[in-house]
Amino acid sequence: MLEWKIFGTAMILPTLGVAVYIAVRSAAEHAFWINLAICFWTSANAYWMVCEFVDRAEYKDYAGFPFALGLLCVAIFYLKPDRAAWNATA
Repeated sequence: MLEWKIFGTAMILPTLGVAVYIAVRSAAEHAFWINLAICFWTSANAYWMVCEFVDRAEYKDYAGFPFALGLLCVAIFYLKPDRAAWNATA
């Protein structure tokens, strides 16, 4: 909204870096799928934002692919059983 293109663009790398770091740290956990979805959604938002910053609105529809991958990750999270929770109750 404020058209702070430099600040907005500069925040992409640290934001994605933290999202990837959290996803990698949770790779052995069931929450990995949610963290991976956040990585996809953050990258999609960053792509969309950069497309608008550089006046390439015709390409911003491609941001739908990482959004869809994020939804797929959420579906896996909810549909795939959490083996750790099953072992804890047994």
